[in-house]
Amino acid sequence: MTYNLLRFAHILGAILMGAGLVAVWMADLRSRQVRDLTAFAEAVRNIAVCYDGLVVPGALLLLASGSWLIGQFYGGLAFLGVPWLAGMVVLFLAEFIEGNTVTRLYFMRLRRMTRDALAQGRFTPELERERGKSLPSFTHFLDLPVLTLIVALGALKPDSWTLFIAGSILALAVASALNTWIPRLYPWGNERQSDSARPA
Repeated sequence: MTYNLLRFAHILGAILMGAGLVAVWMADLRSRQVRDLTAFAEAVRNIAVCYDGLVVPGALLLLASGSWLIGQFYGGLAFLGVPWLAGMVVLFLAEFIEGNTVTRLYFMRLRRMTRDALAQGRFTPELERERGKSLPSFTHFLDLPVLTLIVALGALKPDSWTLFIAGSILALAVASALNTWIPRLYPWGNERQSDSARPA
């Protein structure tokens, strides 16, 4: 019974985290498309709500249930000898640390700067520069590919490290492609500055 309850909690955590990351992705994409400061601020607010309301609780539930499952049913540190399980743990910890440092802190700064821009009634240079940073965008675009790889490892349970290595390379490639393609598709900074310079 304990095992089934922990599995349910683990699946629920994955659903919450996955739903939150998809919602953050869509809100971020929306913020890149809009040309109005109020609409941009709403998109940024939605990013923060989805992170704090879905991604963080889901990640904490995954961490708690996963740790309990490993400690009680997978022999503690013995999980290091199981490629699919060790791969899931490594990827989750990397995602957890990155998500709560680089990506989440970036969106928090973006939200604060957006509030300042709303108070001034225009897009500020600080907001322009922050929005143009490539590293936080890359880690943001990496979230969903890594989550997909975690799910694949848990579903397929490979007995070698091949899927982990190949999947990690593919996830990095997808994130790099998105980090190049999306900003070019919606060249936010230059167009934003041009719009701001136009007379009302």
